[in-house]
Amino acid sequence: MNETKRTRVGSAEIASLIRRDIKSGELSPKERLPPERVLAENYQVARGTVREALNKLAEESLVEIRAGSGTYVTFDPSESADNVILSARPLELIDARFALEPHICRLAVLHARPNDLEEMESLLQTMENSVNDPAMFSSADTAFHSVLAETTNNNLLIWIVSQINSVRSQKEWSKMRRVILNPDTINLYNQQHRAIFTAISQREPELAAASMKEHLESARLSLTRSAST
Repeated sequence: MNETKRTRVGSAEIASLIRRDIKSGELSPKERLPPERVLAENYQVARGTVREALNKLAEESLVEIRAGSGTYVTFDPSESADNVILSARPLELIDARFALEPHICRLAVLHARPNDLEEMESLLQTMENSVNDPAMFSSADTAFHSVLAETTNNNLLIWIVSQINSVRSQKEWSKMRRVILNPDTINLYNQQHRAIFTAISQREPELAAASMKEHLESARLSLTRSAST
């Protein structure tokens, strides 16, 4: 499991960190997660925040919460039928996101509640404080895009985005991340995330969609340059 985080995190980011550990194999199938109390101490959050994160993972069928027993990993890569996800390339990930996330931003403008905006703001601050920590930035980045999907209240979109995000835990993506996520790129992505958030908070659907497209264009360019080196 990850060591204690000094940066304030929310349930979406905790879910992202545990999801990464499950998908990467750091947490094995049928393994019992630490108790909520221990996780809350590790992440320096309230137990309710941990419980919310675990419920999200349970909805994705990654863990099973057993009353009186604990939380157990249920995801098993060897039994997963979702070979498309497991074999997806980073550029395929970007193309899939282009098809979905601009419209998700439009829906977020319509449906985002004050607490959703607060969680996005917290994740933005985490990313902005992680210019020299690509792993922490990536976790907060994944959580930010997950929260965007969750604001739509569309369970199908939420599930699809969770599947897309699972690609980020694959080895090929991890290699790309080490090459791409230098301080200059992280600063650029932070500016673009901030523009997306501002458009959503100001209830500007087309500006939010356009800001997301600009961000994804930058991500695609970074991946293309990395692949050619």
